[in-house]
Amino acid sequence: MGSDPQAAVTAVWRHQSARLIGGLTRMTRDLALAEDLAQDALVAALTQWPREGVPSNAGAWLMAVAKRRAIDHFRREDTARRGTETLGHDLEEADLLNLADAVDHIEDDVLRLIFLTCHPALPPESRAALTLRLVGGLSTPEIANGFLVQDKTMGQRISRAKSTLAKVRADFEVPRGAERGERLTDVMAVIYLIFNEGYAATAGDHWMRPKLCREALRLSRLLAALVPDEPEVHGLQALLEIQASRTRARRARDGEPVLLEAQNRRRWDQLLIRRGFAALDRAEATGRAVGPYVLQAAIAACHARARRPEDTDWVRIAELYDVVGEAYPSPVVEVNRAVAHGRAFGADAGLAIVDAVSGDPSLTGTALVGGVRGDLLERRGDHEAAAAAFREAAEQTRNEAERQLLLRRATRCLPERVEIGWPRPTR
Repeated sequence: MGSDPQAAVTAVWRHQSARLIGGLTRMTRDLALAEDLAQDALVAALTQWPREGVPSNAGAWLMAVAKRRAIDHFRREDTARRGTETLGHDLEEADLLNLADAVDHIEDDVLRLIFLTCHPALPPESRAALTLRLVGGLSTPEIANGFLVQDKTMGQRISRAKSTLAKVRADFEVPRGAERGERLTDVMAVIYLIFNEGYAATAGDHWMRPKLCREALRLSRLLAALVPDEPEVHGLQALLEIQASRTRARRARDGEPVLLEAQNRRRWDQLLIRRGFAALDRAEATGRAVGPYVLQAAIAACHARARRPEDTDWVRIAELYDVVGEAYPSPVVEVNRAVAHGRAFGADAGLAIVDAVSGDPSLTGTALVGGVRGDLLERRGDHEAAAAAFREAAEQTRNEAERQLLLRRATRCLPERVEIGWPRPTR
């Protein structure tokens, strides 16, 4: 754990907070109280560990302290006397320091917590914030920075989310049957949203927000371990592992964005790629029908297998996007399908697809269509039209790094073609 108590507290909180809050929520049936108890335990650690040293089982220590605070809380609450008696029975003093004995099915508690933070009563942005707060262990300022809002605004968003869960009396149980499938889809969507916001930031000065990518990747691994029989959770993990493998290559030394086909593939993280391939194998090994995450992971794997850009199997990628587009149609999928068809069958094939969806309202105000049209027009040799498309896309984006990239591409289109591009990842 190291000799720095402050660093130890931070590390333990990041890795144990979901288990701690999940276990306490199961015991108290009160999410807000559970988080308060966990925070009390964290404060106690910050006070005692520098003086007494870091305990050998720091997670168990935090749980023990939080449980004692829970017992004290219920003893002070006359209206919760029956709850006190129940807790008193379950939380024998002799068991308090043994995390394994005191909290049965601890991973189930984490799974319950993930499903709770992705409750359908919450809007997607609140689900993402609450997941990062309670499951990811990020502080409110960290989450606010990741989504480019003020700390106060994010704090209010998280507070409203918890109030909404209390108001609807959200059940701290893993849903069953069809409801579980629907909620699992929401959980995966939130994790993917978090990753994409880190991989290609919507706004701000930075091309990427790696901390969000890392948290989403950690959550995807956790979910895959907790729900091993669902192929899509392995597909999600595979997709994020392979996408994350490119992180170091996506930025030049001066911080400028580097597009896919211009990246130094020797800088791709081979360990993450192998993990992605393994997760994809696990998804296929379930023998169950696969969905969009497995299909997108298969597309990412095509890129990962190509040693050079010219080795990329674009025909296979186009075929996979055709399947995704037919089974899970959306304008964003169509734009990415246009890129694949443009590479596999020529720029005109791609332009036909992107032009067909360019007027979709969901794409208004984004740089996606303009960036892809510019790339395809440039490949066709229509440099003036390409430059105009890139300039139009630059006016649409709220990300400064992307804006500068698009403007550079517009400038370089004339008088000569110098670069091949790639659209932002599917959101």
